[in-house]
Amino acid sequence: MGVPKRRVSHARQGERRAHLALSVPELVECDHCHEKKLPHHVCPNCGWYQGRQAIELKQTATDTAS
Repeated sequence: MGVPKRRVSHARQGERRAHLALSVPELVECDHCHEKKLPHHVCPNCGWYQGRQAIELKQTATDTAS
């Protein structure tokens, strides 16, 4: 089994992990309600996807109060 002879320096460790940075997810505008959503996902605000109602959203207490 291979065992390292020497400690890996912080610089080499950073070079190896250079591509592991987190990125902010890209958001697109919903065609129906114009809220921001993830591409290729059902809109969490209105439930529409590709020009049709994909899921029926439940009514909450804040929705019925307005």
